[in-house]
Amino acid sequence: MDSLFIVCLGLLGLLAVFDLYVGVSNDAVNFLNSAVGSKTAPFNIVLAVASAGVLLGATFSSGMMDIAKSGVLVPAMFTYHDVLVIFCAVMVTDVLLLNLFNSLGLPTSTTVSIVFELLGGTVALAAIKIWSEGLPMADLGSYVNSAKALSMIMAILVSVLVAFVSGLVVQFVMRLVFSFNYQRIYQWIGGLFGGLCMTAIVYFLVMKGAKGASFMTPELLAWMEANTELILFTVFFSTTFIMQACISLRRMNVFPFIILSGTFALAFAFAGNDLVNFVGVPLAALDAWNIFSVVPGADADTFMMGGLAESTKTNSLWLLASGAVMVVTLWTSKKARRVIDTSVNLSASSRGGKEQFGSSLPARMLVRSSISTTSAVAQFLPASVLRAIGRRYEPRITKPGDPQVAFDEVRACVNLVLAAALIASATSLKLPLSTTYVTFMVAMGSSLADGAWDRESAVYRVSGVLTVVSGWFMTAFTAAGGCALVVFLFAKTGLTVMILAMLVAAAILVKTNLFSKDEAADFEEDLFVSEGNAAAINDLLQIAVPKNFSAMLRLSSESIDALLGKDAKELKSLKNEAVRLFDRISAERGAYYMFPNDKNAPKIDRDARTFYYRACTNMKEVSHALRDQIGLSEHYVANLHSAYTGEMHQALKAISLQLHKMQEKMTPDTMHELSDLLDRAQEAYIHQNALQPISLRKSELYLGKLMFIREMANRFALVQMLLQDLAHPAEDPQKDPGTVTPATAH
Repeated sequence: MDSLFIVCLGLLGLLAVFDLYVGVSNDAVNFLNSAVGSKTAPFNIVLAVASAGVLLGATFSSGMMDIAKSGVLVPAMFTYHDVLVIFCAVMVTDVLLLNLFNSLGLPTSTTVSIVFELLGGTVALAAIKIWSEGLPMADLGSYVNSAKALSMIMAILVSVLVAFVSGLVVQFVMRLVFSFNYQRIYQWIGGLFGGLCMTAIVYFLVMKGAKGASFMTPELLAWMEANTELILFTVFFSTTFIMQACISLRRMNVFPFIILSGTFALAFAFAGNDLVNFVGVPLAALDAWNIFSVVPGADADTFMMGGLAESTKTNSLWLLASGAVMVVTLWTSKKARRVIDTSVNLSASSRGGKEQFGSSLPARMLVRSSISTTSAVAQFLPASVLRAIGRRYEPRITKPGDPQVAFDEVRACVNLVLAAALIASATSLKLPLSTTYVTFMVAMGSSLADGAWDRESAVYRVSGVLTVVSGWFMTAFTAAGGCALVVFLFAKTGLTVMILAMLVAAAILVKTNLFSKDEAADFEEDLFVSEGNAAAINDLLQIAVPKNFSAMLRLSSESIDALLGKDAKELKSLKNEAVRLFDRISAERGAYYMFPNDKNAPKIDRDARTFYYRACTNMKEVSHALRDQIGLSEHYVANLHSAYTGEMHQALKAISLQLHKMQEKMTPDTMHELSDLLDRAQEAYIHQNALQPISLRKSELYLGKLMFIREMANRFALVQMLLQDLAHPAEDPQKDPGTVTPATAH
């Protein structure tokens, strides 16, 4: 039996490593988005600073480990076997839940999931014990640490509101002080602002976070407690003096230093608060084993785990090892390098980016009521006050060649320092917060205060906030219910099933994150051309056009084969691919709006941008029609309509083969062959319909598919002409850059 327990512990440790990898890949946005969004330093420098914060912050997370041991359950009421069932069920549920939510694209939180999994698992096992012993259900409260559990739940929920309001208020005040054109006032109060930020970082991270450090001695803690004011005044005056001297004497920009310090602080706070989500349960299981194994002849079914209630310092080596895994993940995970886009885009003040969330009725109602309320309040404010605020919000005029940034350095500092302060405060109180939600809501509040939520984006960003809040509740209920079911299964089966379930969970993690196709790569805008000149645009289109049309040809060919084979599952998969292709091409076209608006640019560059827009628009129209066509085919097969037979079947098969052939080589000859096949397919329909009438639904799908393929070929011919004109612009200087042969234009 002991060997099975050891196997369980080993598998829990393995799941913890995988969970760390997945969790850090998803949560890297929490401490990287502000530094990356403001482009304050090269990405590798930002990553190095964040790595240092993560590694050191991990050693400050010792106090948080008590949450997994006794934050929700009352250990004295459970046996060793009971707590092992709960811990294994929590890890299995956590892995399956996070993978499910990620695959569905739903927002989730590792903190919310772990707390509610512990709660659901504890309540489920307590109910089983009460039921089996014939006790009243009123005794359930003695098994659950209800006061602590309620405080954690409220902290998670309230933190979302506090983060949003704090971000809104603090950023509004900072913007009134600095304005968007902050270069002049920065010369006078930049040092003061930097001193305040550095003091906040030291206070919340070091002073308040030191209690949870695994290496901190009681004597040092007592000294820091007694000299808090002296330490803070020293930090404030010294950093203010040094930064102001750098600004006044050396004309240095101290914002990058503040932002990198904030990045370090937020990474530090993230590791300190979130590490328990990944390794807290396995370390709690290890502590339980250490308590159980030292008693000779102890019975796992009767040995009570009251010893888990004692607060102990976690071994620093375990914490450092966990921090090392997080650092390795930051540097090696491609997903971690892409995940920052969501938060940066949502907070961005610039135009042209694709909104992460769609619109919703509640969001539209909230925005409409907010506009009405703002208009009403504005009527009661003096005109001079409104003009003064308006002057502080006058946008900065960017010069040609200035880099495009999602937001400026003032907002980046506020986002980082405020989020780090909130998270570190909760860590000092041993309250888990959702770092994802806190950083997201701080960014949303600060972007709202900065006027980044304009008429073009407000509804979508309010929808994003509502989605985050609803995701909190969805995660909570799903985690609690799912873990309760897994606990019931484990309690009724035994260790063997627990081990098998953990092996399955580990296999799912490996398959999902290491061996599956990374669809996020499809959306990577690695082809974005910031210069917007003719040569760069030509190079871009020479890559993008063949790539996109080849994908369209493949999807068209495979969808015909799936239609003829009546394969609804394959058609659904192809439709999802077509949706991703449409999104990718839409993003590529969106790059047009990010080209520099330089009216003095050479005509050849301005013409090239027009070519780019027209080429991407044609590809977008084809991909949109392709998505709809495959959807119609899927609907046709799913509803069990009659299959295509005879000449129509043969005609579609021939077209599919020709489309497949054109993927490898597309020439005027292959285009002509395709046109002939489409003509013969049209004749096949007329001939077969004359012999036996064909249903309207079947006819519409068949003829619509022929029309789409002809349209796709025509659009490709048009784009090819645009590419030729772009590659040889000097052949006819009087020619309008958008002119094409009427016969080929649609």
